[in-house]
Amino acid sequence: MLDTSRFNRRRLIPAITVLWIVGFALIYLWQTDSLTRIQLFVRAPPSTLPPPPPPSQPAPRGYRAVVYNLTDFGGVGDGKTVNTEAFERAIAAIKIYEDKGGGQLNVQAGKWLTAPFNLTSRMTLFLEEGAVILGIQDERYWPLMPPLPSYGFGREQAGPRYGSLIHGQHLKDVIITGHNGTINGQGKSWWTKHRKKLLNYTRGPLIQIMWSRDIIISNVTLRDSPFWTLHPYDCKNLTIANLTILAPVRGAPNTDGIDPDSCEDVLIENCYISVGDDGIAIKSGWDQYGIAYGRPSTNISIRNLTIRSVVSAGISIGSEMSGGVSNISVQNIHIWESRRGVRIKTAPGRGAYVKNILYRNITFDNLRVGIVIKTDYNEHPFGYDPKALPDIKDISYFGIHGTGVRVPVRIQGGPEIPIRDVVFQDMSVGITNRKKHVFQCSYVEGRVIGYIFPAACENLDIYNERGELVRRSDSQNVSDIDYSF
Repeated sequence: MLDTSRFNRRRLIPAITVLWIVGFALIYLWQTDSLTRIQLFVRAPPSTLPPPPPPSQPAPRGYRAVVYNLTDFGGVGDGKTVNTEAFERAIAAIKIYEDKGGGQLNVQAGKWLTAPFNLTSRMTLFLEEGAVILGIQDERYWPLMPPLPSYGFGREQAGPRYGSLIHGQHLKDVIITGHNGTINGQGKSWWTKHRKKLLNYTRGPLIQIMWSRDIIISNVTLRDSPFWTLHPYDCKNLTIANLTILAPVRGAPNTDGIDPDSCEDVLIENCYISVGDDGIAIKSGWDQYGIAYGRPSTNISIRNLTIRSVVSAGISIGSEMSGGVSNISVQNIHIWESRRGVRIKTAPGRGAYVKNILYRNITFDNLRVGIVIKTDYNEHPFGYDPKALPDIKDISYFGIHGTGVRVPVRIQGGPEIPIRDVVFQDMSVGITNRKKHVFQCSYVEGRVIGYIFPAACENLDIYNERGELVRRSDSQNVSDIDYSF
């Protein structure tokens, strides 16, 4: 019989060899293509700037086509050399790749002195550990900008205003992050000149992003701003997380921590803030200018913060709220060693509304006043309309606790601006003086659900834990506000 097995094996040997060669060639080509693609992520020297091939599909958020170091553009981190040109050249190089995924600028360890500079879209500014961006202290290097349209003129001085150290307008997909590097405005000279009335224009913020969307600011330290620290203006889809924001608690005027202004869809979480004014102040324009601009701050979630504000409040709404403020959630907040805890401030002339505000799980530790609503915060531009009255309603306080609070609640409405639909539930705040009336109200309508301490003012209806009415108040317009302590 013919043995075919040996014959078949001989036929298979050439076929296997051919398959092995083809497979090796395919693997080689794949690796070569992979290396080409990997090279797209390697920093290119500024003299070459090879453009990456356009991606076959839109790049995911956070992806960057090129990565540069500030030193690639002549940056010197000695704390003395002015690096403005290096920042500008680096950002101009990144702008080339705006439609190809954008770029990342690494700021390495060192002290990088600079005048103000502008960001670009689809950019990541990454501050490595030990990196410090220092704002130049000579105001002549800070550009002048037109007044914000919802404020009418400079907040402190009529006319133009100073720009911010880090600025951006009409941007999309911008990230400022790092390994807890620092952006330092060196604000002391600004504060001194402001007190001595030596400045001709309104001071500028540390960071101001305007008319932009899809912004992330995280994992950096912001300190010693000349004015408001972080000021997003008319922005949408903004995440602020894991920041440390610092300024002296006294002698650093108007150094608010975070001021979302006419912003929508904002998340602020996991931050530590200790500053010389409000920790957070939600704004939306000033009197007639804010009314005309008409952009509210809405859909803002604030959670998991620790705040210290010795001269002002932990979290404020207003006083500039003339575009409206609504749908605000403030949860899991610890406010310590502060003048006030959570505050809403407005006045005749502001117009608009503050509504649908939720405070939940708020802890006060050694405060003068815990909860504040104030409707006579009279600071106005020329020509405002005193008949433009704000509407304040639907304010809820759930899970309010603390110790060492002089006045836990001071809610001051008035005949022109009554406060409606206020709710308290699960409140227990240790007070420092039991001989004083510490739950103060004026022109307030609302209810208390279940037991709270201290006992509520007589303006509010009382319900039991099951939601059943126990006592209906007929004293909503009674006023027992006492500023004597």
